[in-house]
Amino acid sequence: MKNICFCFQMHAPFRMKRYRFFDIGADHYYYEDMQSEDQVQYLASTSYLPLCQTLQEMIRLSRGKFHCAFAISGEMLEMFEQFVPEMIDSLKALADTKCVEFVAMPYAYSLASQYDANEFAAQVKQHVDKINELFGQKSTTLCNTELLFDDELAFKAQKLGFKTCMTEGSKHLLSWKSPNYVYSAAASPKTKLLLRNAQVSDSLAFLFSDSSWPGYPMDAEKFTQQIIDLPKEEDLVNIWLGAETFGIRQQAATGIFEFLKAIPYFALEKEIGFLTPSEAGKKAAVDSLAVPFANTWCGEAKDLAPFVGNDLQQEALNKLYAVAERVHLCQDKNLKRDWLHLQVADNFLYMNHINAGNTHYESAYDAFINYMNILSDFLQRVEEQYPTTIENEELNGLLKTINNQNQEIEELQEEIKKLRARKAAKAE
Repeated sequence: MKNICFCFQMHAPFRMKRYRFFDIGADHYYYEDMQSEDQVQYLASTSYLPLCQTLQEMIRLSRGKFHCAFAISGEMLEMFEQFVPEMIDSLKALADTKCVEFVAMPYAYSLASQYDANEFAAQVKQHVDKINELFGQKSTTLCNTELLFDDELAFKAQKLGFKTCMTEGSKHLLSWKSPNYVYSAAASPKTKLLLRNAQVSDSLAFLFSDSSWPGYPMDAEKFTQQIIDLPKEEDLVNIWLGAETFGIRQQAATGIFEFLKAIPYFALEKEIGFLTPSEAGKKAAVDSLAVPFANTWCGEAKDLAPFVGNDLQQEALNKLYAVAERVHLCQDKNLKRDWLHLQVADNFLYMNHINAGNTHYESAYDAFINYMNILSDFLQRVEEQYPTTIENEELNGLLKTINNQNQEIEELQEEIKKLRARKAAKAE
């Protein structure tokens, strides 16, 4: 039986304001709240809310047989809570159907997995806790920023308790193999790998309304036949795309919402099922894949070059993560908040020369200067709390003490839960 795994990504960063050199040391607030609010309200009203409503109908009309997933960054969730609380209500309603999975990811949509393992683990845990708080779920699937995955991440994912990881089914990774199977990570055989079918996903995201596309016009019946026509043994098609595809990249007038709504009817009629990533990860792996270099869904090369490919980006990232250990010691909530916002991958994408002109910055250099001014002020604040005069050995000692205390607290909390459970069982 063939299955489709839909996953819709939602992410947008808090917009940084124009921050001049003379603001350093004088202004510690870095954000343009009105622009952030306008951005998320536009996304919600034009795309996200109509998409959630459509998915609700798909689940209802299929009697719960349609399953899908969301990958929503912590940044995005915070903006929903702050500016569009009805989005949280809509997502909660989807969670209540038990047909929708919210996969785990780095809270700040950051590149921490490549720069600081402790920070990466902390962000993933923070995201897991946030998803559990809002939607009552704890996913066993990890979706790293930009579908980033490599062999090292396989170990990290397993250590963090994840059974399945999502990444791009890129040609250089697969060679002659198909993305329409479940694989295992060669570096960590217990970790299952799900691979995005780029051809099918991108055709919906970018070509749906393009009259020059050979597949135009696409409808649900033709789409279903496209899945059926795949080799019989290829039983899993992962269709993952930005949620803004629906209503923004492909405007409502193109019929994109009606197309999506009709898919379960034609698919189920042909005995094509729907799975969440965690459900798909329960399938047996057909082979293992080695991923020695960073694999993402970015650009033609499917690597991290759009984020780390020039000197500006590398300078900013190295400066930022150089103070990671000191920030981990801080208890200042504002500093912690800024630390997360400064790590958002979009900040470094804006510094890409190829991307210049497609952002709210005039150039990659403009984005770099603005970011580095903000980072300079941030570093001054970190210096005030934990000066660089503190020796690394002393700093490591403090970190070890804090980590041991945190571990002890977690163990005690777990023991309390067990004691309460035993007490409740005796009372019954």
